[in-house]
Amino acid sequence: MSDKLDQSQSQRLPEPDGREVSRPKKQSQGSVLYLTLMCTVSALGGLLFGFDTAVISGTLTALKAQFALRAAMEGWLVSSALLGCALGAIVAGSLADRFGRKLVLLLSGLLFVVCSIGCTLAWNLDALIWSRFVGGLGVGLASMVSPLYISEISPSHLRGRMVTLFQFAITIGICLALFSNAGLQHLASRGIAGQGTGFYQRVFVDQVWRAMFGMELIPAILFTGLCIVVPEAPRWLVKVKRYDEAKDVLARVGGASSAESELKEIERTISAASGSIGQLFKHGLRKALCVSLFLAIASELSGITIVFYYGPDILEKSGVSLGKALGGFASIGLVNVIFTIVAIWLMDIAGRRLLLFAGTVGAILSLTIVGILFRSGHTEGMTIVTMLCAFVACFAFSMGPIKWVVMSEIFPTKIRGRAMAIATLAVWVTDGVYNQFFPLLRNWLGISGSFFMFSAVLIPQLFFVWKVMPETKGRTLEEIERSWTS
Repeated sequence: MSDKLDQSQSQRLPEPDGREVSRPKKQSQGSVLYLTLMCTVSALGGLLFGFDTAVISGTLTALKAQFALRAAMEGWLVSSALLGCALGAIVAGSLADRFGRKLVLLLSGLLFVVCSIGCTLAWNLDALIWSRFVGGLGVGLASMVSPLYISEISPSHLRGRMVTLFQFAITIGICLALFSNAGLQHLASRGIAGQGTGFYQRVFVDQVWRAMFGMELIPAILFTGLCIVVPEAPRWLVKVKRYDEAKDVLARVGGASSAESELKEIERTISAASGSIGQLFKHGLRKALCVSLFLAIASELSGITIVFYYGPDILEKSGVSLGKALGGFASIGLVNVIFTIVAIWLMDIAGRRLLLFAGTVGAILSLTIVGILFRSGHTEGMTIVTMLCAFVACFAFSMGPIKWVVMSEIFPTKIRGRAMAIATLAVWVTDGVYNQFFPLLRNWLGISGSFFMFSAVLIPQLFFVWKVMPETKGRTLEEIERSWTS
């Protein structure tokens, strides 16, 4: 038998016990379509992330009325999910490094399913909060592992836009939640409250917030099912010495010859690296950790989650009815999707630094104008919605995707999962604190003062991008790793 595998068909190769089995043919050329499909499946974790975090915005008015929520309890209802996100992020790194990326993605999908069912059937406020917490665990896992998986399966020249698919999926999830909320609210308004006792009457008319939460079940089941068929990330397979499987995945993505050289580079880099998390605090990688933490925290301090969680409530306070507020807010979600497509297009062309600098400037200006409009009382019509759209657009092509891209590519393979977990934890801790105290902050500073604060905290990011942040466009993960330790 020839030592060379036939490139055009599968072969019958002997096993150690003498049996012959059919082996798949070696991939002579890679497939961008295959790569895109695998990255899209992983990015669906981002869609659920976006849906789960944004759906609360349409339910707050009804929940505050039904459960007589005060400001502190309103904040706890929102931030209970964020506490779950933080805890999910804490364990995600260790789970991903020990059991693989695929298994953690599957676990996150199951948690989303439980959350959706629990919120829909919640018999009291405590049950609702606990269900939100479980969903938060799923978000915490997906927010760390989805971009990690995509970065480890993608070639360097496509990695930026592929990881940006994760942020794009988040925006799709947010948009779906906002349009779903608006549609369900419109459907409920056509019914007559208190007429009947059936399931439809209770879930879609009397307590429509249940239907809003329940809509998450559809993408959750889809994501969980698709996670079963995706391959494991090749760099994790090399780490646990499953070389043949890693080579097969790399070949399907980049071709046989590319897989051979890439596999050797991954092996060489992993064998030279330490697997200790303490490595992050040594010279070189300490800067990588600081970069990822700064990007994670600054993006959330911009107030983006405040806008998406409390946006309809903010618009109501400016004199817009709930139905129109939800509809106007859905348009903000659409802008979020469109400008994330801009990020996908430009991420590997313009680079991370230029996009982040431009987006930060635009966000500062937009937030300042929103604060001025609220301070002067000019909140009529679509003025506020337009400026919120401008802020979300600037965030969508810069801060939103770039933090996930950079934190997924600057850490060594042996500790990438745990290192990303630290950065992801920073995202959720910041969000949790911000959203817990925003109702109190809103009462203290007013809405205008809150937006002035969001604008001011972004100013240091301009200096950070200009002087500190490195450019990672077009570099392999192994090249980036060696640049920190050389």
